[in-house]
Amino acid sequence: MSNQSKLAELASTGVTKAELGTLDGVAATLVAAELNILDGVTATAAEINILDTVTTTAGELNLIDGGTARGTTAVADGDGVLVNDAGTMRMTTVETLATYMGTKITGGSKVFIASSGVLSNAASVQFRAQDGHFDATKFDHYEFMLQAVKPVTDNVKLLCQTSTNDGGDYASTDGDYHKTTTDRTGMVITETYGAGNNTNEYGVSGTFYLLAPHLTTYTTGLAQVTTWHINGGIYHSDSSGYGRLSAEDTDAVKFLFTSGNITSGEIVMYGIANS
Repeated sequence: MSNQSKLAELASTGVTKAELGTLDGVAATLVAAELNILDGVTATAAEINILDTVTTTAGELNLIDGGTARGTTAVADGDGVLVNDAGTMRMTTVETLATYMGTKITGGSKVFIASSGVLSNAASVQFRAQDGHFDATKFDHYEFMLQAVKPVTDNVKLLCQTSTNDGGDYASTDGDYHKTTTDRTGMVITETYGAGNNTNEYGVSGTFYLLAPHLTTYTTGLAQVTTWHINGGIYHSDSSGYGRLSAEDTDAVKFLFTSGNITSGEIVMYGIANS
């Protein structure tokens, strides 16, 4: 094709001098193959300009690629979560997500609240409203799972005592609690036998329920536990129920043995959601 024909073809494209001027300074290494990458592109200028303010990195974009790699970064307050909000992608906080999930807990559901962690020579274990453990707006009753709660002292009984001032003090006088007409210094979880502390004795395991402690009536506790006692692995199953002999709103409890510290074990607290 002659130069004149080439010029005529270029003129027929409608390209202006200003538009041709944008090519001024294009690297000499730009070749036909590189230009041909654009061949067939149907994106508009507006669509391409969307990329003009994108600041993400390739690594960040690749996180949404559906890979199988999983990190171990801890989730903490203030972290964000990407959600699809009716077709629009938005960022929200983990606190917002937690609040929403809380509204989906149906009445009667058992919800984990807290754990004592692994116990080691602890004088007692407390669960208190000030630590977020009691909340009458969410829970009617509470369940405590006892796992091998073992005493330092041999042949002692495990008690639960209640408080009305968030653990400032606990009712602990003989007669503050009753099983029928029997006076006690606490709700006795191991009624029949005391727990042993020898090598082949494994403490107290089972369940203790605290029923409607937020009501200003007698607070009731029910236990179903296995107590290991007498060196050699003899155990006894206990089912007992006690009441705090005073009408009060309980907002803290304390677990302790009648004598000595807790040498080992764990206590986990659950809430029974409002019905």
